[in-house]
Amino acid sequence: MSQSKKQSFLARKNIVLSPKLYFVDCMSSLALGLFSTLLISTIFSTIGKYAVEVSFLENIGAFLNEAAAFAKAATGVVLGIAVAHSLKAPPLVLFSAGVVGLCGNDLATMFTIGGVEKSISAGPAGAFLVTIIAVEIGKMVSKETKVDILVTPTVTIFTGVLVAKLICPAISFAMYHLGNFVNTATEIQPFLMGIIISVVVGIVLTLPISSAALCAMIGITGLAGGAATVGCCAQMVGFAVISFRENRWGGIVAQGLGTSMLQMGNIVKKPIIWLPATLAAAVVGPVSTLVFKLECTGVSAGMGTCGMVGPLGIFSDMGFANNNAWIGVIVCCIVLPAVLSVIFNEIFRKLGLIKTGDYKLDL
Repeated sequence: MSQSKKQSFLARKNIVLSPKLYFVDCMSSLALGLFSTLLISTIFSTIGKYAVEVSFLENIGAFLNEAAAFAKAATGVVLGIAVAHSLKAPPLVLFSAGVVGLCGNDLATMFTIGGVEKSISAGPAGAFLVTIIAVEIGKMVSKETKVDILVTPTVTIFTGVLVAKLICPAISFAMYHLGNFVNTATEIQPFLMGIIISVVVGIVLTLPISSAALCAMIGITGLAGGAATVGCCAQMVGFAVISFRENRWGGIVAQGLGTSMLQMGNIVKKPIIWLPATLAAAVVGPVSTLVFKLECTGVSAGMGTCGMVGPLGIFSDMGFANNNAWIGVIVCCIVLPAVLSVIFNEIFRKLGLIKTGDYKLDL
């Protein structure tokens, strides 16, 4: 097949070989799938855990726990459909992607680690990669035969399961050891890792990449998860506060409870405006790991103050009755990011490096 025919075929099948599509758009959709399953499951189970201990809320608590279990069980299916949706998959490919996502997410591999056998699944990373491959191949055969209703699901699911069998063991191994390295390194070097994780995950949050999906993929937890949470909060709260003179209360809500990603257009024009919030993240990270020892797990760690999911994740891990968690959340997720961002921002303003209007959003 000539190059022009290949390009024509790919265009007809709506297959776009684009890093942005795969690693930005698909990952954003993956994050939405995680929000709809694992995140909601965490929120429901956290509320249900405490509700069942109150007599008149016992039935509500039991219902929430049951709903949480269903949401968690559906994770792989939803992730597959979410990724397929971002790839604009035709219906039969889209629905078949649910099976592929389930396989990529749940397929477990036995490893001997430290003399102990462990069953490790590839998780969201497996669902993500396997679904992309299966969906693109499924799109190639979609509506190419008169028995499309049999051929398309067969090819999509067969490809997905085969690819999962081939690559998920490696993904499981890599994600486990990456997450284990990050989590263990933070326990050993809480100061240095607190800075690195807080800054890196916070930056990813503001970039058009999903920090929540990243945290879920590597299985971040413990002190590392806490550092990631406050780093994300520093970006969101920081931008919300330092842009108040330009964006007023609408900016506080849109960035503080929504996303700091809104500032990406301004950051591209003038990158230095990113420094105040990023420097604040570098400070609150080690405060979290060394002073308050905040902990958070998975997708919640990459959410920051978006819907206050990050703080809720900390409470889920540490307990609502933990006074240290409450003080830590108030100080590291809200007060310090706001105060430090303003201080750093004013320093840059005095130096003439940042000017009024640099943070202006079209709200």
